[in-house]
Amino acid sequence: MGIMGYMRERMGTIVAAFIGFALFAFIASEVISKGGSFFRDDNNELAVINGEKVPYDEFNKRLEQSTAQFKQSGQAISPQITSYLQETTWNSFLSELLLKKEIEKTGIVVGDDESTSMVSGNNPDPQIARQFSDPQTGQFDRNKLEQFKAYLNSGKADPAQKQAWSDFLMQLFEAKKQAKYMALVTSGLYVNSLEAKDDYEAKNKLVNFKYATLDYSSIPDAKVTLTDDDYNTYYNAHKGEFKNPQDVRSFEYVSFNAAPSKEDSVALKADVDKVAESFKASTNDSLFVQINSETKTPIVFQKKGGLEPKLDTVMFNAAKGFVYGPYVSNGSYKIAKLTDVKTTFDSVKTRHILFNPATEGGVERAIARADSVKKLIQGGKSFAELAATYSVDKGSGSKGGDIPSFDVNGVMGAGGQITPEYANAAYKANKGDLIVVTSQFGVHLIQVEDQKGSVKVIKVAIVDKPIQASSKTQTIAYSAAQKFLGALTKDNFDAEVKKEGLKKKDAEDFTGTAAGLPGLDNAREVVRWAYKAEKGDITDKVFTVGDQYIITRLTAIKPKGILTLDAVKKQIEPAVRNDVKAKQLSEKFQAALNGSSSIDQVAQKAGSKVVPVQNIVFANPVIPGASLEYKVIGSIFGSQPNKLSKPVNGQQGVYVYVVDGFTNPPALANTVREKQQIAQTLLQRSQGQILEALKDNANVKDNRAKLL
Repeated sequence: MGIMGYMRERMGTIVAAFIGFALFAFIASEVISKGGSFFRDDNNELAVINGEKVPYDEFNKRLEQSTAQFKQSGQAISPQITSYLQETTWNSFLSELLLKKEIEKTGIVVGDDESTSMVSGNNPDPQIARQFSDPQTGQFDRNKLEQFKAYLNSGKADPAQKQAWSDFLMQLFEAKKQAKYMALVTSGLYVNSLEAKDDYEAKNKLVNFKYATLDYSSIPDAKVTLTDDDYNTYYNAHKGEFKNPQDVRSFEYVSFNAAPSKEDSVALKADVDKVAESFKASTNDSLFVQINSETKTPIVFQKKGGLEPKLDTVMFNAAKGFVYGPYVSNGSYKIAKLTDVKTTFDSVKTRHILFNPATEGGVERAIARADSVKKLIQGGKSFAELAATYSVDKGSGSKGGDIPSFDVNGVMGAGGQITPEYANAAYKANKGDLIVVTSQFGVHLIQVEDQKGSVKVIKVAIVDKPIQASSKTQTIAYSAAQKFLGALTKDNFDAEVKKEGLKKKDAEDFTGTAAGLPGLDNAREVVRWAYKAEKGDITDKVFTVGDQYIITRLTAIKPKGILTLDAVKKQIEPAVRNDVKAKQLSEKFQAALNGSSSIDQVAQKAGSKVVPVQNIVFANPVIPGASLEYKVIGSIFGSQPNKLSKPVNGQQGVYVYVVDGFTNPPALANTVREKQQIAQTLLQRSQGQILEALKDNANVKDNRAKLL
């Protein structure tokens, strides 16, 4: 709770909203799931954007804010989450700087009257309205806003809280400028009547046709020889598709497994069995967990469903003192002991008055003040009125001190958590009791208003021991890796791999901020090496990645911009092979077309079959049973009925078709609705495209691979 309930809730959500809320709305769709851990280089220059330096310290501060916000969700910060947070923070930074420059160029501002109206006007900004809404109705509560502002100006507010509010408002006004800029640009979007009619026909004009096809798979790959001309022809025709948005690298590697052996597991199991016997005899289970468990999980009461499924079923049918295990769960041996069982209230409803020791002259004086107010209430004074007068938790104080119901662990039904001291005291008291309790937020005068329901709860103490490789297993694997590395030269990697009977693996096209790679969960050190190495370089050390020891060789450097043929040769090989096959299949169809007057004759001569298709629209270019065939369907809608086509190269093979006929939809008399739909689609895409355009035109020197 804190400054109990409302104060902590408001400041928590305000701080969370402050962390780039405006920009995330613009860039949520462009998150790239790559990133890395934190590392400081001597150079503090994270990037230079259009000549403006981005200091690492400034970026890291924003990153820490994003990370703190994410931690509030209760999820663990894995390497993948680290990547996500780093990339979103970077995109936020980049977008913010680029938009700021554009806003300055256009002279967009938020004036004093406008800013006042956004915060305190009749229709405040939605962000303000959400922060100060009634939890019951969801409607904006102006009294809450005014009470909060009065609290900030009272001299009792923490300077950090005042700064957070100031930063929040600054972001609010910046977001308004950005919205104005986006509106300025998107107001130029226009859909004319011809576009509306074309779109209407594309969705509603039907075609019936018959086709025959020769699949590329009908020619074995082994019978196709690709030449340099074949690659060059395809590459030059598709060059625009090979634009690389950022520098990426690839490496190949061999791995020496240092995962726990069967012997390691058996040895650990013997040790865990001994721990289990000691656990059964333990009289201080909390201390036992703290001493013996890898994970120091607090022992708290749990309702049914609070434990992992198998353990939950066993423990809720066991007697106090029962020990389950050792059992294996999530890569660890675990032992669970049922330490307490009781039936208690399902929920407790309270209200409180919070006193601040800092302003009362210390904890003892705050307790004395709480006791004096308690006597006033016992003498007949209104709890609600005294809460409004004395409580520094203005959020609950304005509602008579009301706090939402919570369970035995302090979890509120509507979400949120109160302190253990508060919850424990409320559960031990009787309905109607007035109790004084001290927590991290101050001194509470609590009244227990109601205790509802009945539920069985249990306490389970868990000791876990990760199943890890022994030093012997690790030494054997590491020695093998070192021996392999010692035999390598720049030119014999493949030969040594074959000689040792190893298998190469690939990590392809990763960015400089990547943290995890396929098969390599935490590979940040390897990624840093890749961005310092040259193509063909072999690592000069054995990398430890999880339970693997790996040796790497850099195989590709693909810089930002249009990639060279050499960089995409492997990638385009299947498409080039299909192009070569297409020439052979087209010649086969062309020969079948000579002297043929029907699609049936063509199919018979070519060794294919005729397939009829009905009711296809241009907007959905799918041939049933085949795939998306843009070129084929586009060609069909540009054809005349009853005329054999020339061979058309598609995605799956080469096609010949004949159109039976088109069914035109009713004429579009009113284009207004069609225009609105197209305009809405354009508007939805426009904000992301504006940011992409700004980024494409920006001159960015990105040093993240070195500093993250």
